[in-house]
Amino acid sequence: MRRIEHRPPLPTRPPDGHKGQFGRVLVIAGSRGMAGAAALAGKAALRSGAGLVRIACPEGILDTVASFEPAYTTLPLAQDDKGRISDQAKSTLFDQVAANDVVALGPGLGQSGALRSIIAFLIALPNTTLVLDADGLNNLSKIRGWPRQRRANLIVTPHPGEMGRLWPSVCRDPAPADRCTLAERFVTLTETTLILKGAGSVVANRDGLYVNTTGNPGMATGGSGDVLTGVVAALVGQGLTSLDAAILATYVHGRAGDIAASRLGQVSLCASDIIDALPEAFQSL
Repeated sequence: MRRIEHRPPLPTRPPDGHKGQFGRVLVIAGSRGMAGAAALAGKAALRSGAGLVRIACPEGILDTVASFEPAYTTLPLAQDDKGRISDQAKSTLFDQVAANDVVALGPGLGQSGALRSIIAFLIALPNTTLVLDADGLNNLSKIRGWPRQRRANLIVTPHPGEMGRLWPSVCRDPAPADRCTLAERFVTLTETTLILKGAGSVVANRDGLYVNTTGNPGMATGGSGDVLTGVVAALVGQGLTSLDAAILATYVHGRAGDIAASRLGQVSLCASDIIDALPEAFQSL
């Protein structure tokens, strides 16, 4: 597989550009007790240049999600008795997916049969780009034969634990120990774009493989992955290919983490600090 040594450039924004040109991002996220995950992904997408961001979340947490950031809009979805998105939300989501350029799905969702049904439905939609993270991946791993059902352009962002759950749904052989070999085999079997998170995150699809050089151990904190999900979705919405968006997002996310750690130290770093450092990280490009 071709090894990529350099990150792609950030697209130039035309002087007469308007918000509709810079991507409509739909974030499907959150559940009772996990409102922050949805908000982190949404705010990260805004800080990464998305023109419009809407967060679709269970109706019971809508007010909490909306209170975090006035610049994104929110959409209430039907929920089950545990505060997770229910199967009754499927028709609403179908309309919203069609109206947006990219969908980020998974932060704080929880796991259920209804959510697996929704994810199976979404990955089968052609002409759709989905960024799957967190419980989006945990639900996906329980959908039998999901690579054969996939028609959407799929970007998956597992950490090692999530990859450990996802791999058996793709291949019966043991997962390769080497991270680059694992990434190469996974994208060959699934025809997806992969960000395998961790120290030296590996980004790959069939067009090439990139090993990231930014980031630090302070980023190993709850919500950091939700931020990355928002950054990836925003860059896809601005017209980058899936691979270029994944590479650039991973680089910028790590760069923001390094900037935040230089100010606050690694021990005190939290996910919102990474968002706060995104402007300087993008400026450094």
